[in-house]
Amino acid sequence: MKLKKFLTASLCVAAALIVFSICYIKAHPLVFNESFFEHAHCIVETGTAFRLYAAEHNGRFPFDTNGYGDALLLLSNYVGGAWACLTGPGYDGQVFALAAQTGQHIPEAECGRVYVQGLCETNDLNIALFFDKLPTPGGDHCNGFHRIRAPLAREVVTVDGSRQVVRESEWDAFAKRQVDLLVAAGIPRPQAEQYYSEKPKR
Repeated sequence: MKLKKFLTASLCVAAALIVFSICYIKAHPLVFNESFFEHAHCIVETGTAFRLYAAEHNGRFPFDTNGYGDALLLLSNYVGGAWACLTGPGYDGQVFALAAQTGQHIPEAECGRVYVQGLCETNDLNIALFFDKLPTPGGDHCNGFHRIRAPLAREVVTVDGSRQVVRESEWDAFAKRQVDLLVAAGIPRPQAEQYYSEKPKR
């Protein structure tokens, strides 16, 4: 009788823990997304791809008059099919894979990272060339249960190809400095501000 009560109680506790875990995971999609097990959107790879592209194009980074989504597709030969590195947490790299096959336009709204067009290797090395639209716990490189307590952050690639992690609490100040750097580099202020006013899809 005692064993039966113990087993019943154990099953009830296990069921409660399972229900709690499911509810917790559903309530924290930024924590338990595709970056939970690994950095699913390796921005470091993209930084390298930008540098390789520039080395073969007179120091200039990709540019397309149809927008930065199409410009990012110009990195196809440098990312080796690792499409997820061209977009950010919460987004699917399949939009790039499909465009690579069909040549279709990539709307900027479908890109999980913002790419600042019109720059080259001789610009200020501190300029953010590529950055996450969506802040996530610790950024894409923060994996596992560390994400539960990590502060929201975005990953950034600068002109020199290096990676930075900027906490969301510091993002507004970072964005203001970046807009000023872009204006100094010859980007019209409305365009510079537009890059930093883009909202992630919901």
